[in-house]
Amino acid sequence: MRALLLWPIMPNSFWSYQETLDLAGLRSTNPPLGLITVAAMLPSDWEIRFSDRNVRLETDADWAWCDLVIISAMIIQQQDLGELIKKAVALGKKVAVGGPFPTSVPEFALEAGADYLILDEGECTVPMFLEAVERGEEKGVFRSSEKPDVTQTPIPRFDLLDLNAYYAITVQFSRGCPFQCEFCDIINLFGRKPRTKTPEQMLAELEALYQMGWNRYIFLVDDNFIGNKRNAKVFLRALIPWMAERKYPFNFITEASLNLAEDDELIDLMVKAGITIVFMGIETPDVESLVGINKEQNTRQSLQESCDKITRAGLQIMSGFIIGFDNERAGAGTRIQEFVEETGIPQAHLSLLGALPNTAMWTRLQKEGRLLEGFTKYFTSQKSLMNFVPTRPMAEVVNEFITTFWNLYEPLPYLKRTFRHFIMMEGWRPQNKRQFTWQEVRFFFAICWRQGVVRSTRWRFWWQLLAIAFQKPHLFYDYLIALGVGEHFFNFRHEVKAQLEAQLEELQQQPILEASYQLETVS
Repeated sequence: MRALLLWPIMPNSFWSYQETLDLAGLRSTNPPLGLITVAAMLPSDWEIRFSDRNVRLETDADWAWCDLVIISAMIIQQQDLGELIKKAVALGKKVAVGGPFPTSVPEFALEAGADYLILDEGECTVPMFLEAVERGEEKGVFRSSEKPDVTQTPIPRFDLLDLNAYYAITVQFSRGCPFQCEFCDIINLFGRKPRTKTPEQMLAELEALYQMGWNRYIFLVDDNFIGNKRNAKVFLRALIPWMAERKYPFNFITEASLNLAEDDELIDLMVKAGITIVFMGIETPDVESLVGINKEQNTRQSLQESCDKITRAGLQIMSGFIIGFDNERAGAGTRIQEFVEETGIPQAHLSLLGALPNTAMWTRLQKEGRLLEGFTKYFTSQKSLMNFVPTRPMAEVVNEFITTFWNLYEPLPYLKRTFRHFIMMEGWRPQNKRQFTWQEVRFFFAICWRQGVVRSTRWRFWWQLLAIAFQKPHLFYDYLIALGVGEHFFNFRHEVKAQLEAQLEELQQQPILEASYQLETVS
């Protein structure tokens, strides 16, 4: 069998960092971990070609060569996914589709013409698919309610990647999250009982990347790295000496729930293992909204005190914030902006609330008749209107979001709070001895030119850069990366504003939806 594995185009979004990647001479934020893990599960006698379409488009020769096309996709990639399926069908190729979006919305891939749907977790369903192909079956939908033992997951096929194209390489330690936030689809996809790989597995994956010469960021893409605190600590205790022996070749990024602030030992282990950035879903400083979405783990302690504690320990916080919760009071965006400024969090991932398919929120809104499936069926990114009727007028919520997003990424306030955030860091930081690449040197000069010469931030930029260099030299690299990431948002906010305003104008031409804005109470 000759299989062509495709990762669809990722539209410009909060996570794409497109402007930043362009400055650094990179092509994509990170590779498709799921797809290269599936590649490791395919029979050894299959021939495989892989194309991350965000890095390199497949060729006509690739299409002519293959017998089977395998595509994985997230919800934001739905447009390119549909087009790829249709192209494969038109060329007479068999198509197998999997990943989070097809798992949540299998009808999309079926309607586009996919032959095989490999859904849920691949450790269970890839063998089902391979057995069906062996039997000569032309079509099939393969599902499993069983949650696989991830200690049996093979090392991903990192060898298929062009490592020079990526900002960060992805690995995964755990799947699942013990919490039950109403809007989140992780518990639907992976369950509430976190399953973890062994330390030996993880070190084998990291060793493979180390031997391949990778020496930048590694993103531990667990949706909640500390969902199983006990196992996370066991892994970190094994990772610390491994990193030290190799002179700390990587910086790690991961995701964790805010209750990390309650565990001093876990924070210390994460810092000593080389984790430098943690993404946290803070969502909103409004306690009533947190309770309303079942995110009570964020209400047990002061949000600001928790963030300050984590930052002082030496972890840079990235955060998720959302506008549009039910019964949200006006001014939610202003309160989020004030919180971000007070904590100094550089990257505040601000989104309009969207109902993801098959979540508890989706089910509730469907029962209440509030889903707007005819207009924005599947919420995808910061450039999408809400796909349900909010309890405040849609225009009010969206305009508040636009204003807040715009203000958060004004260049001067961004530089100021990023500096405060890094100055606050007091914890230990490992120092590696690696040589800077030409891409990083190019990136450094590009940031100096844009923020230190062209923009009105020039005086602030140089003053802060020198202050970091003298006061926090061990944070200089990460500080510069944070400034560079800001370049993406300075531009992206224009795109967000223009597209949302255009969609609002279109929405106002639809009297049925306009009438639904008059919702005063929601049962």
